[in-house]
Amino acid sequence: MRSRVRASKPPDFTLFLTVLILLSIGVVMVFSASQYAALVRFNDAFYFFKRQFIYAGLGLAGMFFFLNYDYRNFRRLAIPLLCLSFLFLVLVLLPGVGFTSHGAQRWINLGPVTFQPSEVVKFGIVVFTAFGLSQMQPGVRHFREIIPFLGVTGLAAVLILLQPDLGTAVALTGTVFIMLFCAGTSLATLSLVGMGGLAAVSVAICFEPYRLQRFLAFLDPWKDPQGSGFHIIQSLYAIGSGGLFGMGLGQGKQKFLYLPEQHTDFIFAVIAEELGFIGATLVIVLFLVFIWRGLRIALYAPDTFASLLATGITAGVGLQALINIGVVTGTLPVTGIPLPFISSGGTALVFTLAAVGVLLNISRFVTR
Repeated sequence: MRSRVRASKPPDFTLFLTVLILLSIGVVMVFSASQYAALVRFNDAFYFFKRQFIYAGLGLAGMFFFLNYDYRNFRRLAIPLLCLSFLFLVLVLLPGVGFTSHGAQRWINLGPVTFQPSEVVKFGIVVFTAFGLSQMQPGVRHFREIIPFLGVTGLAAVLILLQPDLGTAVALTGTVFIMLFCAGTSLATLSLVGMGGLAAVSVAICFEPYRLQRFLAFLDPWKDPQGSGFHIIQSLYAIGSGGLFGMGLGQGKQKFLYLPEQHTDFIFAVIAEELGFIGATLVIVLFLVFIWRGLRIALYAPDTFASLLATGITAGVGLQALINIGVVTGTLPVTGIPLPFISSGGTALVFTLAAVGVLLNISRFVTR
């Protein structure tokens, strides 16, 4: 049923402030982590900083727009948004359309900028799942009731794996899994889905040589320190060098082309090196605050659709942060997934901030 509750509250200030702090840390750390690589590659130490600043501005504009855009409108946009998402996922795989970088075809080239369809898909799947589950009364319990959501998510995950991008596929399926749990799906059904997901991930790892090498390197990075274990070892060097207080902002050494992807996937290692255990812990605490406020919004949302939509947005950001930090600290196998709000990026940063705008809009309707 359509909620008749009117937005009479300001948005969640704690969530808003938390996102601004994370975004500010990201802009500063992208400059610190990327200045040397940018100077070597583009003869401009501010190259990645300027891009991050522009995308942060665009993302904030999107956040403020959706903060004032009634979330209930997404009910009628769920199917069109899902169809558009799959269209982009197919287009990015077409020769001449998809742009390839570092062996992955994940972007569509739009001239001066590139566009990453998987970011649209993540939001589209969350909206579709929230809408579909909210239409089921009195709730979702059995396997047959969630087949449409598993089918749509599974197809999206397969198309993302073809790019290839295992990290995003895992984060997407994990987000939908959490939404199904919150919708009331039985533990027996969720256990079956979870085992199926683990089996699929195992197959994806075993049948792709580079993924298998990364997994084996995760178990013992020192077995191939100059090859598959290089990322993890350099990341751990950076984290270990930071100590309690860090080497100081801008004083890190691993960013001088020792640590791969130092301003994107492994920026958390630079944070730990330059700001130390205290700085790294602050970032983790900020993400925990984000999750707390997001789940609180979901808990007190005025209707089921809003609750599940808030849950999906919160889970998506939380899982992505968990996977990224897990990779950087050597507790998860290496996979290319950025740290939300902080890693250098275009489409990911803009869409993540826009999704936060939706979450903030829902917070204006909370009942407590």
